[in-house]
Amino acid sequence: MKTMFTIFTMMSVILVQEPFSRACTNFLVTKGASADGSTMVSYAADSHVLYGELYYTPSADHPEGSMLDIYEWDTGDYLGKIEQVRHTFEVVGNMNEHQVVIGETTWGGREELQGQKATMDYGSLIYITLQRARTAREAVHIMGDLVAKYGYRSEGESFSIADAKEVWFMDMIGKGPKEKGAVWVARKIPDGYISAHANQARIRTFPLRSRDTIYSPDVISFARKKGYFKGRDRDFSFADAYAPMSFEALRICEARVWAMFRRAAPSKRDRWTRWIMGDMKAPRLPLWIKPDKKLSVQDMMSLMRDHFEGTPFDLSKGVGAGPYQLPYRWRPLYWEVDGKKYFNERATSTQQTGFSFITQSRSFLPAPIGGLIWFGVDDTYSTVYVPMYSGIRKIPKPYAVGTADFQHFSWDSAFWVFNWVSNFAYGRYMDMIKDIQVVQGNLEGSFLSRQPQVEKAAVKLYRQAPELAREYLTRYSDEQANKVVDRWRKLGQQLLVKYLDGNVRDEHGKVTHPGYPKQWYRRIVKDSGDHFYKRRLPGEPEEKKHEQKNNCPCPTH
Repeated sequence: MKTMFTIFTMMSVILVQEPFSRACTNFLVTKGASADGSTMVSYAADSHVLYGELYYTPSADHPEGSMLDIYEWDTGDYLGKIEQVRHTFEVVGNMNEHQVVIGETTWGGREELQGQKATMDYGSLIYITLQRARTAREAVHIMGDLVAKYGYRSEGESFSIADAKEVWFMDMIGKGPKEKGAVWVARKIPDGYISAHANQARIRTFPLRSRDTIYSPDVISFARKKGYFKGRDRDFSFADAYAPMSFEALRICEARVWAMFRRAAPSKRDRWTRWIMGDMKAPRLPLWIKPDKKLSVQDMMSLMRDHFEGTPFDLSKGVGAGPYQLPYRWRPLYWEVDGKKYFNERATSTQQTGFSFITQSRSFLPAPIGGLIWFGVDDTYSTVYVPMYSGIRKIPKPYAVGTADFQHFSWDSAFWVFNWVSNFAYGRYMDMIKDIQVVQGNLEGSFLSRQPQVEKAAVKLYRQAPELAREYLTRYSDEQANKVVDRWRKLGQQLLVKYLDGNVRDEHGKVTHPGYPKQWYRRIVKDSGDHFYKRRLPGEPEEKKHEQKNNCPCPTH
């Protein structure tokens, strides 16, 4: 436990200014909706001040009656003590040794329900539950019990909770400063379906008597007491009561869910477009949908790399993308011109991602092998997802806590090496991203092609002795992690040589000067008129049409 709360303290230094949960995205896939029978959860932890690293907490036994100190995940503030359980499970990142996974996105909700002086915050709730839960269903109950007993001090939150058999969606919000605990509802996603959340509460009406729906006893009565709901219990909508829809929630948050749904189910891609565009009479996004085809890990990687391409929100288009179609917009997210307020689109893939992952939980493999975290740092579009098994005994150094931090650059840190490459690529994105994707595809492709072979060998070792399989997977993940960071350093060097000073070397190493795209020159002319028009002075001879060898007409080069 000391390890985990050391992490809390380290993170607090960089998270005080901006909690990374404010802009996260989760995708959820059930067994019947995945190509190989995995349950899958993806999570992007997005913050401008988050250092991306992979956490690790070993399993432990604790004396009866021992207490656990709780520190707030975002600030590091000491919140109090809770009762410790006798045994806690091993946790790698956001997955425990039983393949239970928990992700989150924050949606805030009604302001008067925030500010509770309590012992549990959303981050502590996640990582403590991972140390205690054997199944996703059990995790839902543990989370509900913890906030009921110790209170809940965070804003409204959606949680993705999965194990190797089930995937659950949970919405939760506190009761405000005058009451203890939280109101919440959790729903099991039907097998064969997918879901998503992105900083907006999404559970609306729900069955009041179903084994696959769990909720706090006062979730409806509390809304009535506060004046958020009037009507029959069966008509109660959690999201409408506790997080009423706003334009911001629609376009900044729900749009990311829409982007995932339309790509996973192209046959339905136009069904919810009018809703996202602000037509309140149009069909709303459902909590879950059935994809047109079963999704693979590669599909999940692609869904995480979305900039609204091919939609009215496409970030690679327009003046904001610059001459080289950069699909990112520098903050602030909201801005004002002549007294009018505007915003930038917010896509799933964004420049400020600290870390992201895609998990696989598989019931047909031993837990240390079946649990797999595809982990990446920095932009999802240009990251490389590295396989980190839930059975590993240590985190590879480039991704481990303590290798570096947000304040200090290190060539040993995956976070800093990937940011070094991506930030250089922003200057000539549409060209450099192609070079990046070649290396990215080669690395991820090699991991995916080797996966069956690696896991077959691990299962064979597991049958001999489980620890042999763990040692094997630890070595494998460590080798791949270091391989990726080594290759990314080399890629950064290659990009610098190829694109030095705005020039581009061709395949023979010759320096060329391709200039800006034609449409960008047209935009310049449209904005500036004849300001840059090349005229001839009176008496100046007509320029001969020939190629200047050095592209520099001045007397000195």
